[in-house]
Amino acid sequence: MASMESWIGLRYLRARKRTGFMSVISIISIIGIAIGVIALITVTSVVNGFQKDIRGQLVEVAPHAEIGYFDMENGKTWQDLRNLVKNNKAVLGTAPYIADHALLANAGEVTGVQLRGILPDEEKRVIEYHKDMAAGSFNDLKPGEFGIILGQALAEKLGAEKGGKITVITPEGNVTPAGVVPRLKQFTVMGIVKTKVQQVNEMLALVHLKDAQTLYRLSEGGAGLRLKLADPLKAPDLIGGLIPQAHQKEVWVRDWTFTNRSYFDAVQVEKVMLFVIMFFISLVATINLVSTLIMTVTEKQSAIAILRTQGMPPSGIVKIFFVQGAMLGFIGTFIGVVLGLLLAFNIGQIVHWIEEVSGRKFIPASIYFVDYLPSHVIWSDVAIIVSISFGLSLLATLYPSWRASKTQPAEALRYE
Repeated sequence: MASMESWIGLRYLRARKRTGFMSVISIISIIGIAIGVIALITVTSVVNGFQKDIRGQLVEVAPHAEIGYFDMENGKTWQDLRNLVKNNKAVLGTAPYIADHALLANAGEVTGVQLRGILPDEEKRVIEYHKDMAAGSFNDLKPGEFGIILGQALAEKLGAEKGGKITVITPEGNVTPAGVVPRLKQFTVMGIVKTKVQQVNEMLALVHLKDAQTLYRLSEGGAGLRLKLADPLKAPDLIGGLIPQAHQKEVWVRDWTFTNRSYFDAVQVEKVMLFVIMFFISLVATINLVSTLIMTVTEKQSAIAILRTQGMPPSGIVKIFFVQGAMLGFIGTFIGVVLGLLLAFNIGQIVHWIEEVSGRKFIPASIYFVDYLPSHVIWSDVAIIVSISFGLSLLATLYPSWRASKTQPAEALRYE
């Protein structure tokens, strides 16, 4: 009986001349389900691509972790911090730094940055972008010479070139008879850095550690330590064990996700919201499937009545329309997965082609960190999407199937 029910259910999917309209409705249902699946796979893959590519680029230019003393006047230095982590296998390199806010001014342009003091030879242990300097070198930073290295976008904004002068203004002012006035110091541009992350190019400003200590009037205890980790993606889980238990109350620790947490939180919220929106698209498609099956039940009233008079139980009627609805859901989901994966794997090239044809840039690096549309397919997400789509399709068959099983043969055949 089960094979007969399946055969009948599949037979209802094929159109005859008299029931061609029902076949069109079935095709529309399949298309609707497929579009929902395509949209879900593409959107989640693009969001995953942004997370993956931006995370990878940030790991290349940002410190994987930073540590420092809560009390900067305790007489301890960054060398003491290094001793705390030197035997930790998770730490590949360390470098001292000082970071504080400053204004950079040149040719009438003023912009705020986080000025960072470094030791050039030490800094190379924790970052890689020193190898691709657009001009100059980290080694050009000498203590007492007040040289500065700028990100390329920042240099362009200030109209600064290698060998030129810019003015650094610190928030701590000098007390004079006329009141408190800002502290100003001229620095010579010794180099220009270009990284893959546009925000870094717009904000990067490096000076020698000794010059930063002089500028901000800091002691040796004012320097923290930047760390390069063996597995930066696990930084949030590793930082709790970086510092020995005995020193955890005097040393603060933060990983690279701390300074970028707001961005990743925003991306995660966007992913959830987009998933919800696309879910409702799939829901609308399955509602259309309900309408299709109800129309089929109405159109097949006499056939259902004949099957009932021949001894088929209500459960058999349920199975017939359940098979039909399940097959529509399966076909729509299968087509959606195939086309969705094709689109997800090629969306970057498609958008790039559209940009070239239209002459318009859709992904500005100044906003999105990258200047292309990334895509990364996570198979667990695809499995969830398939489960949701097919699961909704199965749920959509329940009411029409139940309604078909309630058909009374005498009423259905009265006017036949």
